[in-house]
Amino acid sequence: MPGPKDLDPSSSPRALLGAELRHAREKAGLSQEELGQRLFVSGSFIGQLEAGTRRMQPEYARMLDEALGTDDFFLRNCKAAAKSKYPEHFAEAAEAEAVATAIREYAPMLIPGLLQTPAYARAVNRAYDPTAPEETIDEWVDGRMARTRLLDHPTKPLLWVVLDEAALRRETGGRAVMAEALRHIADLARRSRVITQVLPFSAGGHTAMKGALKLMDFEDAPSMVYFEGVGTGRLEDDPLTVRQMKFTYELLAASALPPGNSLALVEALAQDYAHEEHA
Repeated sequence: MPGPKDLDPSSSPRALLGAELRHAREKAGLSQEELGQRLFVSGSFIGQLEAGTRRMQPEYARMLDEALGTDDFFLRNCKAAAKSKYPEHFAEAAEAEAVATAIREYAPMLIPGLLQTPAYARAVNRAYDPTAPEETIDEWVDGRMARTRLLDHPTKPLLWVVLDEAALRRETGGRAVMAEALRHIADLARRSRVITQVLPFSAGGHTAMKGALKLMDFEDAPSMVYFEGVGTGRLEDDPLTVRQMKFTYELLAASALPPGNSLALVEALAQDYAHEEHA
């Protein structure tokens, strides 16, 4: 009987690889937990691989081929699935974000990628690397704008963002860029496409002062949390860690302004930027 064919890299390779893994596991008569035991990982980890929310690394692909008798199918194809236009530390989080049913994000220092305009994204990426060639900046901006297409769907995924007031007042790219960026956020909020709250300076100390966090829920895989620093990122699926971060986010949202007041502040700041630029 012929073995599975190589996956087509042009068609969602991670989703196809996950589907092949589920098929091979069920054919072998193994549950996710049983297969996970053979790889020394949890059953939820296997579920994330099957759902396409977690990238298959070569060491796991090799063990899967051995456990399921699939020759070197998964090892061959995990290379195609690993290709990404995003930085290595963020690639897995970006790919998980694309299949999430709900995203909750706290942004302490800048407007998060899903809410950015092209001009704001360009200013941010230029600030990240002042000496990068213009074509490299173009590629980075294109990648970031591709992520924002998630919001083309009228309701999915649910997006709830808590913006620190510092992110709104940090003039990035100039006043005209900031005015456009804040008007864009206000438009999304007025269309009920995103739940937006602003954490004002007056809130004082809060539960997420150590940095940014992004929580993601999925239809058929456990929730995950992504932590990001300068040039680094970490995706966690440990249930206890995810539970703690969800509680952190709930406390953070309780300290932030309600959505209506937040919208008023965002629009007022956008008007201030536009007025000062005009003047």
